[in-house]
Amino acid sequence: MASNNINPQDVTALILAGGEGRRLGGQDKGLIHWQERPFIEYALDAVPSDISRTLISCNRNIDQYQQYGETVQDNDARYEGPLAGIYAAMQVASTPFIFVLPCDSPLLPKDLYQHLAAALKISQADICYVDDGIQKQYLFALIRTSLKPSLKDYLATGNRQVHRWYKQHQFVEANLSEQQRAFRNVNRREDLVDLN
Repeated sequence: MASNNINPQDVTALILAGGEGRRLGGQDKGLIHWQERPFIEYALDAVPSDISRTLISCNRNIDQYQQYGETVQDNDARYEGPLAGIYAAMQVASTPFIFVLPCDSPLLPKDLYQHLAAALKISQADICYVDDGIQKQYLFALIRTSLKPSLKDYLATGNRQVHRWYKQHQFVEANLSEQQRAFRNVNRREDLVDLN
């Protein structure tokens, strides 16, 4: 392990593509095209090539996502939110860390993982997520898989809020305020126009 970073071989990447896309008329966000490419491809571009394994959390269009890699599904197919996708990945990941990123932010910086890994290594925290200077970006994160029992218990109580689970653990923020635009996500059709 490098002195200032976490070995990518100790990391499983997880792309969250399991949402309902309600504000987009039910469209599957990961398969929406922008500049002639589906969003899932932009997310994959942000995963370093030396990360040991990449998973795609999806609850529909599984055959299409399998063209891009290994998929995982929530235990409960009622669209229980991103934490359910993270938990599903933790159940199959054999690495000490999971690098989480959503599928709906095609402007992601290529060095996102490096920022998260450096901040987590220095702090020795359990969770690192992005602060873009305007808001906390909880779903761009590096999380220790040893938190799996805690996440299981949290979900079992019916809780779904990401930040509340994070606050149960040691966390650190990676300051990426110089790259605010990179974390724009697409929730509505108008957001696609704003990307250009």
